[in-house]
Amino acid sequence: MNMPELDRRVVGLRCLVCGATYRLGEVEYVCPHHDDVGNLDVLYDYQALAEVLSPEMIAAQPDAGIARYAPLLPISRVDSLPPVPVGGTPMYHARRLGEYLGVPHLYLKDDGRNPSASLKDRASAIAVARARELGREVITGASTGNAAASLALLSAAVGMRAVIFVPESAPEAKLAQLLIHGAEVFAVRGSYDQAYDLCLEASRKFGWYNRNTGYNPFMTEGKKTVAYEICEQFTALTRLNLPAILGHRGDWVQASSDRWDAPDRIFVSVGDGCIIGGVGKGLQDLQRLGWISRTPRIMGVQAEGSAAIYNAWRAGSEQVTPVQPTTLADSISVSKPRDPLKALRAVRETSGSMVLVSDEEILEAMRILGRKAAVFAEPAAAAAFAGLLRALAEGTIDQEERIVVLLTGSGLKDVRAAIQATGGPHYIEPSLASLEQALGG
Repeated sequence: MNMPELDRRVVGLRCLVCGATYRLGEVEYVCPHHDDVGNLDVLYDYQALAEVLSPEMIAAQPDAGIARYAPLLPISRVDSLPPVPVGGTPMYHARRLGEYLGVPHLYLKDDGRNPSASLKDRASAIAVARARELGREVITGASTGNAAASLALLSAAVGMRAVIFVPESAPEAKLAQLLIHGAEVFAVRGSYDQAYDLCLEASRKFGWYNRNTGYNPFMTEGKKTVAYEICEQFTALTRLNLPAILGHRGDWVQASSDRWDAPDRIFVSVGDGCIIGGVGKGLQDLQRLGWISRTPRIMGVQAEGSAAIYNAWRAGSEQVTPVQPTTLADSISVSKPRDPLKALRAVRETSGSMVLVSDEEILEAMRILGRKAAVFAEPAAAAAFAGLLRALAEGTIDQEERIVVLLTGSGLKDVRAAIQATGGPHYIEPSLASLEQALGG
């Protein structure tokens, strides 16, 4: 598959606040009229793309990861991407879980199977590719843990120096990933938002390439690839009646077609808003290319203790008021969301809605996913499934709908939460009598 020149595919950048447009390369991160809140959207020439690209061409690609969608990405060369299999993660028809819930058409997209065990690899791969194409030697980012771990891994894959800022509360498992991949890690004695702001200051002063969510517009472009995979895999699952579609493990299967199918709803957990914005952008791309005939309703899920975007959605506003986050789901624990406009518009433009869940519901969702679907999800990922459970309990969705739950990260990222969810093991003496007593006789 030949890649059209980048300037023929990407026609510019548009500010989500004022609508101002810029040529590619004219601005690097945000609209200069709005400083750090003027997030940009990458604009494509869909007519030109439709003339040289088709679902059949995608299906013919040997690469099961995000490189299969390279013409729809803001990179000049496929070999700019790190040589690590990002994307192509499994999607399952969760029949047993669906029977338990009375939802026969339930599908789980498990992005915890990416190299660093989270969806954030999709964005980091694009960040590293663009940094390489721009000739940058240092890349930086701020994160509660997942984006940082992802950036550290993918930077190591190409030998690039990575400087990472995390709040000192970041889980040890995520810190371990950063350190083992050789990143320079600065644990900030403060919140995620303070680490984020310090990262912005440092990147401006030292000229480091900045990967931050809601600041670098190209991060959405990496995350949107999960929407492509959902529709491509959903097509194969429903047309071929398969139990699962696996990606880069060597058994990717496509349903040959000039169009893809799409589910009725996609549940997505929300923190900063970049992932759900990416899902919206990916679906928008597919509809504008004519590859899907209808857009699924996007269901955003936030934790009660970090509900800034939910509050704006419920108020019918695009003005987001910061909150004091108190949720155990660290990956979506955000005071000041950095990509709220993309999140809110993804929900509203697809006639979706937002759902609020408690930490107790998130822990219960972790247990159910592990025991009924054999998927180990971290709290932020399980929040999306908790949102489905809440919507079912409230009767706001039809149980016959075709539903995809996007699970964004592995439970191994936060084993403390997993133990909290399950209550831990039984501690016994090394004797049969002790075992029988623990078993209740």
